Amino acid sequence: MKGVSRLGLMAYLLAIVVIVLDQASKYWILEVFQLPARGTTPVAGPFSLTMVWNYGVSFGLLRANHDVMRWALALFSIGMAVFLCVWVRRAERPLLGVALGFLIGGALGNVIDRIRFGAVADFLDFSGLGFFPWVFNVADAAITVGIGLLLVDMLKTESRQGKAQASKDAA
Repeated sequence: MKGVSRLGLMAYLLAIVVIVLDQASKYWILEVFQLPARGTTPVAGPFSLTMVWNYGVSFGLLRANHDVMRWALALFSIGMAVFLCVWVRRAERPLLGVALGFLIGGALGNVIDRIRFGAVADFLDFSGLGFFPWVFNVADAAITVGIGLLLVDMLKTESRQGKAQASKDAA
């Protein structure tokens, strides 16, 4: 692709992998395992599969119970994914490319659900740990990891710039 860095292409590939894993896991949960009919199924230790339809954004915030909000959230997510796709085209730092790839894939994975079902299918439940009551999915996990990596990249970049400025000032 003309004008896209090697790291940008890697980010696009990572986004595709996240979308495929997210949608495959949702297909398995909804169609093969048929979790909606089962409610909660203990798996191992504090981990269960629990079917939750998320009508809002991350962790059920900003609930979108009306079609207008559903489509507004879908359009917002698509807009953010497009913004991130443009940003990553010129990525020069590997951590930034990976972070944006996770974010793009996670955003688009959940948009697919919102368009297909009117809500996002969440099913990974670690509430048995006692301190994490939310149910989430692969796309949500990718978004969370992407945000964490983006913050680490920003801190590392800021630190490098601060050191470079200190070297200039000392000279």
